[in-house]
Amino acid sequence: MTKPLRIALAGLGTVGGGVVRLLDANAELIARRAGRAIEVVAVSARDRSKDRGFDLDRFAWVDDTAALASHDADVVVELIGGADGPALTLARAALAAGKGLVTANKAMLAHHGLELAQAAEAAGAALKFEAAVAGGVPVVKGIREGAAANALSRVYGVLNGTCNFILSTMESTGRDFADVLAEAQAKGFAEADPSFDIDGVDAAHKLSILASLAFGTQPAFGAVEASGIRAVLAADIAEAAALGHRVRLIGVAEETANGLFQRVHPHLVPLDHPLAHVTGSTNAVVVEGNFVGRLLFQGPGAGDGPTASAVVADLIDIARGEWGPPFAMPAAALVEARAVDSGERRARAYLRFAVADRVGVLAEIAAAMRDAGVSIASLIQREAHADGTVLVAIVTHEGPERCVAAALERLRGSASLAGQPLWMPILS
Repeated sequence: MTKPLRIALAGLGTVGGGVVRLLDANAELIARRAGRAIEVVAVSARDRSKDRGFDLDRFAWVDDTAALASHDADVVVELIGGADGPALTLARAALAAGKGLVTANKAMLAHHGLELAQAAEAAGAALKFEAAVAGGVPVVKGIREGAAANALSRVYGVLNGTCNFILSTMESTGRDFADVLAEAQAKGFAEADPSFDIDGVDAAHKLSILASLAFGTQPAFGAVEASGIRAVLAADIAEAAALGHRVRLIGVAEETANGLFQRVHPHLVPLDHPLAHVTGSTNAVVVEGNFVGRLLFQGPGAGDGPTASAVVADLIDIARGEWGPPFAMPAAALVEARAVDSGERRARAYLRFAVADRVGVLAEIAAAMRDAGVSIASLIQREAHADGTVLVAIVTHEGPERCVAAALERLRGSASLAGQPLWMPILS
């Protein structure tokens, strides 16, 4: 009989506990699909005394997480998190020892993915990370294997469930950002310090991984321009709806003649686009290939069940002996992408200004747009608020983004403006 695949598991939080429960619940089915049993033999976590809802006594307990790499196991599953520290130490040690590594750690992969891929190939070991992007949605495998024959031109999507919950709740209730963020924190959808999510960092980690898979580039988190959703108002959501759009935080990676464009930014998404209908904490990724056309991957982007499902799917692949280069091609073939100047990118844009309710303000804004070479498609002015400010929304014709940036720079410090303008590209 084929020997079981033996697993050393680091981290028994939401996802780690989900992995144990999934392996218990579906043990027979998993063994049939994998061709052999998959068994956790050793675990490591911060608190041994915590009740996790299953029996820990059947596993060897290892206090030093890094020591899991030398345990009698075939694969190490890293679910600690963090770009560096214990997670990276364990990942390096596991691959150096020739053990397979399964991780959900997008930050570590975004910062150290090339190094880890090289180490895995040198050791002849598996490095799998389906759970690192979009939770239970099999987008990593979809790009790496399902779309492998295609030249991909663009990969983009809703990559952060926290932001999407906030934006879609603002959309359905009319409430403002701070109020909905507090609700998300109370429900456990957002961390006490939500900065990584709402400032676009988490989505940027994921985008850098998707870009590497799609375009054969070295993961380069530093090349991703990231902006979050803190400045989005309920009024922006309402204006977007009036224009036939919805606001979503979109990560976009696109190969151009001049290099690789990578950005996370709030967008206006047309109602006839599938991403406009992604609500709650759902994630969705669109991949565009020259022969397959447009592919849409959509599903739960977080949670113990979906993420554990992705982790165990990777373990089943390893049990079958099915794995290839972590980033879809050998590490030596991954090129260092040339970053594209986003100012040359052409798009339509939505601009929102809070301005003083007085004569000449619209003329000042229009003059700044004209002088910067921005063509205005429509301009909407709403009634004055109780504080005497007026919201002005502008939609531009398609043009270089550098022109929009130049117009906003011309208006910087203007006494007519109350607060910073908001700019959002319109997804096409």
